[in-house]
Amino acid sequence: MTENNYYQLEKSSKNKKIIYRWILFIILGLFAIYYIAPLYVMIVTSFKTMEEIRQGNLFSLPSALNFEAWDVAWNGQGFSAGDVFLKTYFWNSVKLVVPAVIISTILGAINGYALTKWRFKGDSYIFLLFLFGTFIPYQAILLPMSRTLGSMGISNSIYGLILVHVVYGLCFTTLFCRNYYISISNEIVKAARIDGAGFFKIFFRIILPISAPILVVTVIWQFTMIWNDFLFGATFTFGNEAPIQVALNNMVLTSSSVKRYNVDMAAAIIAGFPTLIVYVLAGKYFIRGLTAGSVKG
Repeated sequence: MTENNYYQLEKSSKNKKIIYRWILFIILGLFAIYYIAPLYVMIVTSFKTMEEIRQGNLFSLPSALNFEAWDVAWNGQGFSAGDVFLKTYFWNSVKLVVPAVIISTILGAINGYALTKWRFKGDSYIFLLFLFGTFIPYQAILLPMSRTLGSMGISNSIYGLILVHVVYGLCFTTLFCRNYYISISNEIVKAARIDGAGFFKIFFRIILPISAPILVVTVIWQFTMIWNDFLFGATFTFGNEAPIQVALNNMVLTSSSVKRYNVDMAAAIIAGFPTLIVYVLAGKYFIRGLTAGSVKG
């Protein structure tokens, strides 16, 4: 093969790679547009007046930014009697999510630490029970949990929902932390035990400070699951004690006779905004944390 032929062949190969790359970019771009289109429609519709919604099309931009629908969805101004607005229920979800995430994360970290660094008889069976708990569907625990909350006197309350989400999420947080801690050398714990450190001292002084990657994973996971939950909220609470996802559903179903699509879209964005922000700001740490403990175990 002459030098000229080799040059032509190499040039042709580079051209093919460029073409394939552009085809891949176009395909990925089409998928991105397909998935982003509903969000775009929600955003532009929330800034439109009802007159613009009736006269225009879904993808047309609003003539001017109109925040009236957002104000109505948040504060309820302009609602008729019996209509639902999100302000109260948003803060209900905040009061629910913060303690539930903190408690389930701390308990899951302690469980994972105990199951990997303080081995005891039957620990593998206990871990299997935790693992089995991750496969239990929400519907399976509705009746026993409702009876438990009723007997404890905390049904239809934020405290009851906190307990429900801590119990259900504990299996996941334990699984995440156990798989991460198993990759940490046991010699660190052994050395600390020889120096006289106890269970909790080792956990808080040694294990917890190096647990940031997996703690980010558990916090994001629990935050997303709890904030987006509808079934537990609709089953165990009602009225002013309900979380935001239940309020969003009630808002759409029980709004006044005139359907206000701009208000519904604004309310949906408000309800989904916290989880969107969490994944935008901490999404890369979620992936890093999931793969951090994949070397062993």
